[in-house]
Amino acid sequence: MTLRQYEYALAVAEAGSVTAAAELLHVAQPSMSQQIRGLERELGVQLFARTPSGLVPTVVGRAFLREAQVAVSASRRARATARAGADELEGELLVAVQMGLGTQQLPRALAALRARFPRLEVTVFEEPNPAELERLGRRGVLDLVLVAAPCEEGSAQAHRLGDEEFVVVLGEGHRLLAADRVELRELEGEPWVRFDRDSALDGVLRDALRDNDLAPMTVARVSQAATAVRWAAHGMGITLVPASAVPHGYCHLARPVTPVVSQPVVAAVRRDPGPAEHALLELLLREDWCRSVPEGGLGTAPSAHVGRDSAQSWVAPPSTTSSVPVA
Repeated sequence: MTLRQYEYALAVAEAGSVTAAAELLHVAQPSMSQQIRGLERELGVQLFARTPSGLVPTVVGRAFLREAQVAVSASRRARATARAGADELEGELLVAVQMGLGTQQLPRALAALRARFPRLEVTVFEEPNPAELERLGRRGVLDLVLVAAPCEEGSAQAHRLGDEEFVVVLGEGHRLLAADRVELRELEGEPWVRFDRDSALDGVLRDALRDNDLAPMTVARVSQAATAVRWAAHGMGITLVPASAVPHGYCHLARPVTPVVSQPVVAAVRRDPGPAEHALLELLLREDWCRSVPEGGLGTAPSAHVGRDSAQSWVAPPSTTSSVPVA
């Protein structure tokens, strides 16, 4: 088996057909078909099943493709490190971020990274479910992960970037917009736009409501913080999101809350990081992670916690599953 065969199989899984995968990789279709058949013969299994919608991985194929992705990503990182010069860096950087974290800070840092290394390609995965994110952090595919808490010990080095404060987003004309800060207990009886039940964002909201003896009246659940903000702005209900997740144009509807609701922001870098990971981490450490209201809103307020840059072990609850990144 070769890395080329791995890449071909991954392309077929992504494109849904050999013809489309061949076009994607700019290779001849007969050559790709031959490579896939040869791979299946060598493995002694069928990797893809033909369906009306195209080729889809079999159960065995999905398991194989997870491992193939690990190998291909490791190869890309090795090539990028080998080619990196003093002022040149190329290859692919894989980043995962917990949904709602660093919505403004991460794009700024990535833009600065690309300006410094224009040949570097960055792929970002957003994941709302912390358990899935932790599962993704176990095999070494991802290079850097932004999470609200450390993960598995020994799998990465975690750097505390700071603490991001949450804000409540109210509808236009809401009675509490007159206040600079909103007491959480004043939100008794308010309808809430919430998030997927297994998401980290909904976990923060659920804990805040419970800790302040508030009975949630859920009117809707969404996946994206920006969607929750827009629905709240139109009077669907109120919502609680990280300050940086409030889109431009909605900051006048955001208010910090009392007691303060915040979560730590941790950048976890894979073991033996390369120059790209070091550069991105440096840029992230320069960002402001303690803003309580986004630019254009009411201003800033001190965070409930003190940010630290010190490295610490990536620690998380044990999991019985395994998958892709950070190791």
